[in-house]
Amino acid sequence: MTVLSELRMQPAPAGRREWDAARRPRLLLTLAVMTMLLVGANIATPLYPLLGDRLGLTSFGVTVAFASYVIVLVAGLLLVGHWSDFIGRRAALVLAGVVSLLGGVLFGTASGMGALIVGRALQGASVALATGASSAALRELLPHRPEWATRFTLMVSAGGVAAGPVIGGLLSLLPAPTLTPFLIHSTVLAGLLIPLCRLKARPAIAAPPPGRVLKALRPRRLAVSHRARAQFWMASVTGFLSFAVFGFYLSLAPTYFAGIAGTSSRPVIGLLAALALAASAVSQLTGIRGRWVVPGGLALMAAGVALIPAAGALGSVPVLVLASLAAGFGQGMAFRAVFNDVAASVEAAQHAQIISTVYVITYLGSAIPVLGLGAAGAAWGLSVSVIWFAAAIALSCTVLCIFALVRTVRAARRAA
Repeated sequence: MTVLSELRMQPAPAGRREWDAARRPRLLLTLAVMTMLLVGANIATPLYPLLGDRLGLTSFGVTVAFASYVIVLVAGLLLVGHWSDFIGRRAALVLAGVVSLLGGVLFGTASGMGALIVGRALQGASVALATGASSAALRELLPHRPEWATRFTLMVSAGGVAAGPVIGGLLSLLPAPTLTPFLIHSTVLAGLLIPLCRLKARPAIAAPPPGRVLKALRPRRLAVSHRARAQFWMASVTGFLSFAVFGFYLSLAPTYFAGIAGTSSRPVIGLLAALALAASAVSQLTGIRGRWVVPGGLALMAAGVALIPAAGALGSVPVLVLASLAAGFGQGMAFRAVFNDVAASVEAAQHAQIISTVYVITYLGSAIPVLGLGAAGAAWGLSVSVIWFAAAIALSCTVLCIFALVRTVRAARRAA
């Protein structure tokens, strides 16, 4: 089946030779493509100070460019997140890869704010299209290991996002530092798309009625679970706070961290910006279980976020590293547990809609608070704004931790 025939939702032409890969190559290719899409979407993180100087961007301008990615990603989850059910997982990933290539090249060659926004928007659209396709593909490739499918999804999400700033910082040491990282990434991504296009695709799980193709692809409505309302809101609020922290790390943190470290080295800045996300990815491998994981993770995230302005006041890189590792590891612990809870508790018929709603609320955390932080930074300075931002996030995590602790104690008493 060709990618074009999948996109048209039509039968494949006869006689075409395709790569009928086993499960492991399919799994590795899915993980590699999704990781590269997320790497490409976050290569720009250590480049923002350089772009700010070259294009005259304020802190608010940086957050607008970053938020355009998140806003389009959220809109894309609603508009195209379910398309892979009808066009197939492979076609959705190939289409996402092509859109990502366009966005990266446009961002890398941008000479003004408008091009930055459009480039980031295209990258957001690519991740939105690939998110549902990759997570669904992993579930289908691991039908008897749903927990590992979820773990792989969260690990790739955090790991790909964490690798982006590090790779971007290292590649920016080459000539044309704002363009070369995107060209190299585009070459690698294009190389992955070649075997993906040759792969023998599995049929889409849903076929639109004849003549009603457009109706099948129309946006889905958001849905809130009634049977698992508590788990739904716990996952959504935890995700919102988590991605507010990650949004800061991927947008304004490089400028803030450069002041703490006293360096303009883009590899160093990229590494510092990636620490929290890397810690989150590592936490997916630990398999920490137990009834206290959620409150413990939220408490650790609150402590880590609270230490960020302390590191700024002290000018201490070790405190900053400790803060980032604590915030990221705590986030990974808590979010994996609450995400698994809601995924296991929601009604089967509404699973896709409800999980999509969780993702929408979660990704909004990378846009709304970070835009507010950017506006505050332009008005009162970045250092003061980070203090208030960290205080608000840490306080919210603490309140949520207390709520989770009360729920856990009550559940333990009922089980006794």
